[in-house]
Amino acid sequence: MKPEESFVGQPIRSLQTMLRTIAQVEPGLIPPEADGVYVNKTARTVAAFQRSRGLPVTGVADQTTWEAIVRAFEPARVETEKAQPIQIALNPGQVIEPGDAHHILYLVQSMLITMAELVEGLPEPEHTGVLDPETQRSLLAFQLYAGLRPTGKLDKQTWKALVLHYAVAADELSRRIENEEGF
Repeated sequence: MKPEESFVGQPIRSLQTMLRTIAQVEPGLIPPEADGVYVNKTARTVAAFQRSRGLPVTGVADQTTWEAIVRAFEPARVETEKAQPIQIALNPGQVIEPGDAHHILYLVQSMLITMAELVEGLPEPEHTGVLDPETQRSLLAFQLYAGLRPTGKLDKQTWKALVLHYAVAADELSRRIENEEGF
């Protein structure tokens, strides 16, 4: 699908694109082609949407219908689009020392907790946002596990290794959960 910016000034194509996204999460809506032409299929989808929302069923995207489609689009978009990767990077030479409070530590602590499910001897820290003694012990154990110099500090090298190892651990845990639940 084209990026949203490419539909600026193209209201019919924008309408069709929003309806296509909504149709992915609402059974009964048949997605129209996003071709910019308001033909029968688009009118039928608009009518079905109006019916589902208790609006007058005309097949015409009047202002009230347009606003309802816009309101339904954002939650549908959140549900259907892949989450974007988090782009967090420590600055070159930046080191988070024991006792430091930093917002990235909440994420680091969550990652370490997840990894502790799979890595024997990796202690689970609490969510404090502080590189407290418990988080430091967990970082030390992780650094040893990852073959890094054990400092108990969060530097760029430790962060990069943590991100790579976390991705593998999270995938493995997801597979285990799916197998347990019979997906």
